[in-house]
Amino acid sequence: MCPRLHRKAAASCCAIHTYPESSSIITLQIRGGQNLFKKFFSIEVWDFIYFNVSENHFDLCSRVSLANYRTHFYFYILRGGCCYQEPRVCFGPVFEEQPVDTIYPEESPEAKIIMNCRARANPPATYKWKLNNVEIDLNEEGRHYSLSGGKLVISNPIRTKHVGTYFCLATNMFGTVASREASVQFGYLDLFSSEEREAVNVREGQGAVLLCAPPPHYPAGLSFRWILNEFPTFIPLDNRRFVSQITGNLYISKVDSSDRGNYSCIASSPSISKSVFSNYIPLKPLDERRVKKYPADLRVRFPSTTALVGQNVTLECFALGNPVPEIHWKRIGRELPESHEVRMAGAQLYLHNVQFEDSGAYRCEAVNSKGKDSHSENVSVEAFPEWVEHITSTEKDIYSSFTMSCIAKGEPKPQIRWLKNGEPFDRKEMRFARLAFDDSGMYQCIAENRHGVIYANAELRVVACAPTFEHLPVNNVLAPKNGRVVIECRPKAAPKPTFFWSKDTELLSNSSRSDGSLEILDVTQADVGRYTCFAENDLGRANITRPLLVTESTKITLAPSNVDVNAGENTWMQCAASHDARVDITFIWSQDGKEIDLIKNSAHYESILLLIKNVQLKHAGHYTCTANTQVDNITASAHLVVRGPPGAPGGVRIVNRTDKSMTLEWFRGADHHSPISKYIIQYRDQFSKDVWKNATTIPSDVEGNTETATVINLIPWTEYEFRVIAINTLGTGDPSRPSPKETTLDSDPVVAPSDVGGGGGASRELTITWTPVHPQYYYGPNFGYIVAFKPHDEFEWKRVAVADPQAKRYVHKDASISPLTKFDVKVKAFNNQGEGPYSLTAVVYSAQDAPSEAPENVEGRVLSATTSTVSWIPIPENNIDGYQIKYWRNHEDGEGGAQRVVLPGTENHTKLEGLKPNSEYLIEVRGYNSAGYGPPSSHFRIHTKKPPPDRPPKILSAKIKGQSVNIAWEHVEPLANESTIDGYRVLYKQKGNSVGTLYTTSKRHIDLPWHADEEYVVEVRAHTEGGDGAVAQTSIKGKT
Repeated sequence: MCPRLHRKAAASCCAIHTYPESSSIITLQIRGGQNLFKKFFSIEVWDFIYFNVSENHFDLCSRVSLANYRTHFYFYILRGGCCYQEPRVCFGPVFEEQPVDTIYPEESPEAKIIMNCRARANPPATYKWKLNNVEIDLNEEGRHYSLSGGKLVISNPIRTKHVGTYFCLATNMFGTVASREASVQFGYLDLFSSEEREAVNVREGQGAVLLCAPPPHYPAGLSFRWILNEFPTFIPLDNRRFVSQITGNLYISKVDSSDRGNYSCIASSPSISKSVFSNYIPLKPLDERRVKKYPADLRVRFPSTTALVGQNVTLECFALGNPVPEIHWKRIGRELPESHEVRMAGAQLYLHNVQFEDSGAYRCEAVNSKGKDSHSENVSVEAFPEWVEHITSTEKDIYSSFTMSCIAKGEPKPQIRWLKNGEPFDRKEMRFARLAFDDSGMYQCIAENRHGVIYANAELRVVACAPTFEHLPVNNVLAPKNGRVVIECRPKAAPKPTFFWSKDTELLSNSSRSDGSLEILDVTQADVGRYTCFAENDLGRANITRPLLVTESTKITLAPSNVDVNAGENTWMQCAASHDARVDITFIWSQDGKEIDLIKNSAHYESILLLIKNVQLKHAGHYTCTANTQVDNITASAHLVVRGPPGAPGGVRIVNRTDKSMTLEWFRGADHHSPISKYIIQYRDQFSKDVWKNATTIPSDVEGNTETATVINLIPWTEYEFRVIAINTLGTGDPSRPSPKETTLDSDPVVAPSDVGGGGGASRELTITWTPVHPQYYYGPNFGYIVAFKPHDEFEWKRVAVADPQAKRYVHKDASISPLTKFDVKVKAFNNQGEGPYSLTAVVYSAQDAPSEAPENVEGRVLSATTSTVSWIPIPENNIDGYQIKYWRNHEDGEGGAQRVVLPGTENHTKLEGLKPNSEYLIEVRGYNSAGYGPPSSHFRIHTKKPPPDRPPKILSAKIKGQSVNIAWEHVEPLANESTIDGYRVLYKQKGNSVGTLYTTSKRHIDLPWHADEEYVVEVRAHTEGGDGAVAQTSIKGKT
C-alpha cells in the first residue's frame, strides 16, 4: 500500500510493523521514491524510522509527524495500512449546519441564544467562534458562552455585549473552513405612549386619518390592525377604509355617522410574537345638513421600491374623497406584470415573484366625480448573489497547473473574495502554475453584494505516488476490421507519468497519445497481439498488458426508405444489420440528429423496426438508423414527409386604419405539402379580454394566395389586435401570433344614455339621473354628456355639459324653481368629434321643500332603567317622508354623542331601548323628506329608573306538599343606587320547555302545582320599577 501524502513530501510505499501490545513503538519502513526522498530528507531508501505513538492514537486517519528532519512529513495511518488512492475516508470539514440571523426577544422566558454549527469531517472537526471577527474566549469571566459540539450557547444574553456578527470555524488536519456570518440582534416592541389621544372631529362626507404612531421597535416589519370600541371588534377594510401596513395609520375616505366610536391601533411584531395596543382615539362625525363632495386626494403614496428577484412586492395607494374614489393601477409604458393582483378594493397592488422585467415606473390614480389625483414611483428589481460557476473538492497531481474558478451573478454585480483555511487569501484569482504540497487546504470562494453573501467551499489535495494499474481490469480489446481502435492506458499516478508501448516483444516508437493511449488505424489481422503500456514517474513505474482481437465490420443489410404520409396516420421505418458474433448489437434511431427515446415517446414510437403511430407534423424530418456494437457502428438514413394542416402565418401587422376598419398584411406560413385554400381572420378588443371572434372582411372570403385583407364593422376608438389562421384540405392550422395592438380612429358617438329620470334632492334643485354609456361606445376621447331640460310648458331648452364619462346625475340649482315643478329632460353624449343623438325625453319633478314645521307635544314615558317610549303630534304638512328621533345623555354625552332612530312618516311614536340606567336624557324629533330635515322639536327631558339589583334571590328550600311544592327564597336587599323591590316574579315550567307560567308575588315564598312524574324548573327574580333583576334557578325532580 502507498500512503496518501500531504503538505511537504511523499513516499512511494510504506509498511507498518507493530510491536507486541505492551509496546507503544510503531515501525514505519520507507522504500522507493529515492530521488524525491533525497531531495526532501537526505535519507536513503530502506531506512527504518521509529515513532513513539500511544496506542489510542493508532486509529483511522491518525497523523504521524516526522519532525526531526528539515521539514515535516505526514503519513495518514489506517489500521492495517496507509491511505492511498482509496475512496475518501479522510476529508476536510464540510458544513451540514451553519448559523443563521437570530432575533432574541428581550422578554424571552428562555434566557439563552443558540447558534448552530456542524461540519461533517474525518477526523472529526474542532470548532471555535468569532464575534465581530474577534475570537470568543469560552473561559472568560462571567461564563456567558459555552460550546456543545460545534453549537455556541449564549446564556443570559446582554444587548450591549452580545449583539454583533458571529461565525464559526471548523478545523481538522486537512484545513479550516469558516461558516457564513450570522447576526444576533435583540428584538423588542415597546408599549404605546400612555398619553391621552385627542378626539378627531370631522364633518360627514370629509375624509379622516387616524395616526397610529407605533412605539420604538426592532426589527422593522410590524403588522397593523385597528379595533373599534372593544377587542376583538376589528375594523372591516373595504373601498372606504384602509390600514397602511407601512405607517399603521387608518384612513377613512368618506366619514359617515356609522364611523362614530373609539379606535385603537394594534401593532404586532411577528418576529417576537408580541402585540401592543394604543390608547383609544375618539372619532366624532359632525352632522351635515347637506353632505358636500370632495375631489380624490391621495394620502397614501407608495415610495420608490427595491425588491429582490423572487420576492413579493406590495404597493399602497389610498385616497380621501366624496364620492369614495376608485383606484386604478398601471405601469408607465408597459402592461402590468401577469403575476399582478389588485387587493384591498384597489388600495394595494401585489406583485408576486418579481423578476427583472417587472422593473419600471408604476402609477396609481384615484378618481371620483369631483376630480382625480395620481402618483408615480419606480420599482427596481435586483438580485441576491447566485453561483454561475463555483469550486468543488478535487485532487491534483503535484507539480501540475490548476485554476480555481468562481463566477457569480447578481444585481449589483457581486464582488469575489477568497479564504484559505479560514483566513483571507489575497489573490484575485486562484491560478497555480506548479502545485506544491503547501497548496493543499480548505478553500472558500465568497460572492457578496449589498443584498447578501454566498459561500462555496472546496478541499484541494495535492498528491504524489508511483504509477499503478492495481484497480484496472485486464480484458481483451476488440477492434473492427478496417476500422479504428484506441487502447486506453490510465494508471493512477502523480506527477503525470511518461508512457511507451510494446507489441508482444517489440517496442513501439512514438506510439502513445498525450493521454497515454495507443491508437491504431485501418485495423487488419496483422495487428492482433499483446500490447503493453509502460508508465513511469519519479516515484516508480508500472505496466499493463491487454490482448487485441480483430472482429468483422458491422454492415447495414436493410436500410430505411423515404416515406410520405398524412398527419394522423401510422407508418414504418425498417433497419437491419450483420455483425461479428463476438459482439452484441443495438439499434438507435434519431430524428434530425436527436436520439429518439422509445420509452419516453412510446405514444408515437414503437420497436426497433420503427413504427411511428399517429404521425404529427413535428415528426417530419431526417431519420437515421445506427447499428451499434462495442467496436464500431454504421448508419443509414431516410426522409419522412408529413402532410397536414398549414403552419401559422407570420408577421401579422396593421397597415391602414379608419374609424371602423383596419387593413392587415401577413406572411404565409408553411403549407405542409398541401396548398393553403383560405384564411380566417380573428380579433379581440380591449373589452373582450381573451375571447377571439371571427372578423368580417373585405373580401369576405380571403383566398389562400392572398396576404392582405381589410377587417370592417369595427367600433371607433377601440384597441384591437388580430390573428390569422390558414386552412387547407387537411385541416385548420394554428393561429398566428397576435398583431401589435392598434386603436381605430375616433368618431361621433351614436349611443345615447339610457334610463333618464330623476327627481328629489334638496329644496330648489332639479336632479336628473341616467345610466352612463358603456366605455365601448365612447367612440373618442374627452367623452361626456350634454344634459338638456326645460319646464314642461315652455319651449326653450337649457343645455349643460358634464365632462365626467362615469357621471350618473346632474343637479341644477335655481332659487326661482318652485317645489315639484314638472320638467322635460333628455341627455346625449359628446366627444372630441361631436355630439350623439338625444335619449328619449323624460318627465322629472323638481325637489320639494324641506319640512318647515317641527313636531309638537313631544312626550316620553320611562318604562324601566333602559327603556322609554316617545310620541308626538304628526306635522300637518303633506311632504313628510319620515321622522328622526335623536336622544342623548344630557351631561355625559352631549349632543355630539347622540343616537338616532328613523321612522316612516306614518308613525308618531316609538320605543327607545338600550338606555343607561339612572340617567337624564334629552329627546328631540324632526321631520324630513328628500329635500332635507325640518326644524327640531323642543327638547323633552326624561330620567331613566334606577337599575334592579344585580344579585339573584337565594332559594332556601323546595318542599313537596301533596300535589304542590313550596318554594322559599331569601329577600334581596337593594343598594342605594338600585331600585326598591316591588315583589318577585316566578317562572315555572317543565324542564325542556321554553314556555312556562309566570307568577307575581309580594311574598318570599310560593306554592306551585306539582306532578310526581314530571321534572320542573323554577326561576325566581326580583321585580322593580327599573326592571327585573338577576335570576335564581332550581330544579324539582319527580319520583321515578
